[in-house]
Amino acid sequence: MSGIRVLVVDDQELLRRGLRMILQTVGGITVVGEAENGEHALALIPELAPDVVLADARMPVLDGLGLVIRCAAAHPGLPVLVLTTFDDAPLVRELLDAGAGGFLLKDISTESLVDALEQVRAGGLVLDPRVARAALAPAAPPAPRLDLTAGELAVARLVSRGLANAEIAEELHLAYGTVKNTVSAVLRKLGQPDRTALALHLARELD
Repeated sequence: MSGIRVLVVDDQELLRRGLRMILQTVGGITVVGEAENGEHALALIPELAPDVVLADARMPVLDGLGLVIRCAAAHPGLPVLVLTTFDDAPLVRELLDAGAGGFLLKDISTESLVDALEQVRAGGLVLDPRVARAALAPAAPPAPRLDLTAGELAVARLVSRGLANAEIAEELHLAYGTVKNTVSAVLRKLGQPDRTALALHLARELD
């Protein structure tokens, strides 16, 4: 397999530099750039053309989940491997539902990280075994199979929390018109007469 081009995304400069130094000691891995948040990463992707985006889950401006959602829309086929210190099963499920290439804890070994990069670059899904059980176990009733895209589901979750379109636009870093159109599409798909009915329906379905 040819070399892997990696874009490292983390709001902490020390961690970005550390990951760069570690990965560049491995043959076949090239760190093509660093970004301090998801928004910065999205701006760099067209120029740097990475094979894999290695991103922190928790960042200001645009976090790992937002990056996964927007990257899937703007750069389909580009895997985002999420690296974090948070053992957060609900977040893992959201990331996987949004199309993340995988989820790893930050104390992973260099060898395992490189293996994960190779797997997601090849189209595989990587999930740290320490969080896989909690993330995938049917401890609660499975989420309903709503016929929504990842972007529509992200907007729907915020509608269910009672956020207005302007607040959703700010939260997801989307244009107001995009949010408005997405809410209208969700109303049609779920057969709800208005926003209030939609919010109540989603609050039940996504609980």
